[in-house]
Amino acid sequence: MDSMLCVETATEACSLALVTAAGIVEQHKVVPRRHNVHLFAMLEELLPEGNLRAAGVDAIAYGCGPGSFTGLRIAASFAQGLAFSSAIPAIPLETLGIMAQGALREGLAQPGEAVLVTLDARINELYAGLYEFREGVAVALSAPWVCAPGELALHDVHNVVAVGSGCRYRPDFPPELLGQVTAWHEQLLPRAIDMPVLAQAALENGLAVSSDAILPVYVQEEISWKKLAEQGPQA
Repeated sequence: MDSMLCVETATEACSLALVTAAGIVEQHKVVPRRHNVHLFAMLEELLPEGNLRAAGVDAIAYGCGPGSFTGLRIAASFAQGLAFSSAIPAIPLETLGIMAQGALREGLAQPGEAVLVTLDARINELYAGLYEFREGVAVALSAPWVCAPGELALHDVHNVVAVGSGCRYRPDFPPELLGQVTAWHEQLLPRAIDMPVLAQAALENGLAVSSDAILPVYVQEEISWKKLAEQGPQA
């Protein structure tokens, strides 16, 4: 894939990256609840003419969750509109996987370590996912899950680095988990700059989708899954 656009808005971070043969250019802001205000202005900074095809963009990768319900819908709608209008495929990427890749890039985790990625899901719950690195790419060891802090458990895993806003619940984590984690990095947020390597791996595994198949990923069991055309007005 010569060129792609990446978007991630599942948390308070609003992040957009353009990948071309010349390298990666990123627009990244922490703007809670204002993603829809900033996203298209950021796109204009990256692509002043606004034409993905003319700029040689072959695909759009988007953070599909878990995360903020509104943030996930914004990213999915943004990706769907651009993928449809430009007739290019979309690549859904787990937000927690993007964060694991970011932990590697920032030196918070090293190859050979497992990464427990957490996000505060509010109402005293958190999203979690466990990852390892294979040839520099974050690979999920489990599907993302949601649980109360006191129920967070890892089995037969040691030398774990924990990242993300769910770490704020550390005082409530089970003692066994606290003994498995060697370092804590609560402030890590997902960034679009970490998406291209994951997107390329997803493409090689045939995980690209058409615009009409773009969906955000919610983890709570009570959420009813709907395609964007079936959802109500955007928040």
